[in-house]
Amino acid sequence: MTGDQPAARTGGDHSDLRASFPTGGVAIVFGATGAIGSALAQRLAAGGQFAAVVGLSRTGTPALALTSEDSIRRAAATVADLGLPLRLVIDATGFLHDGVAMPEKTWRDLSADRLAHAFAVNAIGPALLMKHFLPLLARDGKAVFATLSARVGSIGDNELGGWYGYRASKAALNQFVRCAAIELKRSAPAAICVALHPGTVESALSAPFARRGLDVRPPDEAAENLLAVIDSLTAADTGTFLDHRGENPPW
Repeated sequence: MTGDQPAARTGGDHSDLRASFPTGGVAIVFGATGAIGSALAQRLAAGGQFAAVVGLSRTGTPALALTSEDSIRRAAATVADLGLPLRLVIDATGFLHDGVAMPEKTWRDLSADRLAHAFAVNAIGPALLMKHFLPLLARDGKAVFATLSARVGSIGDNELGGWYGYRASKAALNQFVRCAAIELKRSAPAAICVALHPGTVESALSAPFARRGLDVRPPDEAAENLLAVIDSLTAADTGTFLDHRGENPPW
């Protein structure tokens, strides 16, 4: 997709990604126990396009914690041992609040510890996923690494301020995606690395902020939309930031 104002990508139910991915191979969902991660894993498994759909989380086997590079390394080794082409990786992890402290409304709320945790989960962890899983992507045919970013991470679209840690860590994630996509293209020209904004999804993450007029969608609908966007991706889209309609939010 090229240009500043591309046409929205639309289509029917692409939940099995039959239109663009080779059959067989492996799909991975990180954060598979979360609301949207679970919906994505279920749709991918039901679609039958992949020989294996692997859901990874802190409570799964092998257990994966974004704050532990050792656990990420072990998970990558487990996937490599399957002996199948890695076709799709979706990182559906993220941190906004923990029920104790809400996102910062003002600089007076800033805390070094909470900022460090936001960056550890929203930026550094996904970057380490790229480090260990981008080299495993199939070199022939379509292969995608997609991480869930957020429109509030857009610098150009920030008109309200606040939410310092979440905004800044998601902006950092977008830059990691851009850097990784450039490097990936050198060794795997057909592979794709993108950041995706899923919209507001019904979950424990969004529950405290639900309000009348906000477009909150069920996880299964959000998963369908994201998979439709992933289905439409080509190598020209690598390194981009896309929302659930396939449009480019400002960086």
